Formats: sequence, structure tokens, C-alpha cells
Amino acid sequence: MELITRTAVRVRFSDVDSMGVVWHGQYIRYFEDGREDFGNRFNISYLDFHKRGYLIPIVKIDCDYKRPLFYGDTAIVETKFIDSESAKIIYSYTIYNERTNEITATGSSIQVFLNLNYELLLSMPVFFVDWKKKHGLMSDILK
Repeated sequence: MELITRTAVRVRFSDVDSMGVVWHGQYIRYFEDGREDFGNRFNISYLDFHKRGYLIPIVKIDCDYKRPLFYGDTAIVETKFIDSESAKIIYSYTIYNERTNEITATGSSIQVFLNLNYELLLSMPVFFVDWKKKHGLMSDILK
């Protein structure tokens, strides 16, 4: 089963550089918009983790730029949860220009689990394992 969301993000004036092109760093923010929407839609938001005593910082993020977005465009951020047996959360992203349906950027992010003392956890929190089971994501070995 694939868990995917599509999130519309309007390109604001503050997102663009002097050429009217979306500044490269904004794509990382668009990825975050997609992650937050994913978390809200699938009941696994940052606040859900924090309420249970966990932090999930990003430790790696990649972005490949394909085509520019401009002021006034609407970006569609497709966020896909990538299942992993490791104690991490992986997402892949594809950003489309809503008007042309062209891919403007692709990327991925990796998050790890920390407790509230900022200590790295080497196993997944039980509630996250339960969430994965609920969505049919756990391999048979781990069920």
C-alpha cells in the first residue's frame, strides 16, 4: 500500500528571487508543507510525536531541480511515505507545476527518532509501529 498526499502551494512574491524564479531554498519549505499535510491527513503529525515524547529531526534532505516555478504559479507537492525497517522516517517528493503538470523538482528526506533529551533512538516508537501496521506497511518479519 502506498501512502501519498498531494498538496497545493501557491508561489508567493516572497518565494522568488530578483528574476521572478522561485529561490532554490523554497523547495525545501515546499517539501515541509507536503510533510505537514501528510502528517495531518494520516494522523502522524509532528505534534503527535511530540505529545508522545519524541522528536523527529531531519538528518538528510535532497532536492533535484528540474524546471523553474514563478511567482503566481501553484506547485503541487506529492509526498510519498517510503517504508523502512530502520528506525527512521523517509519521504520522497515530486513537485509539479499545476498549470503545465511538468515536474519542477524531486527530492527526499530522512528523519530519525530522538527522545526529549535529544538522545538517538535505535528502534521505532511503539505508537509508530502500530501506525505502520494500521496502514499495512510493516513487513511480515516485524508484525
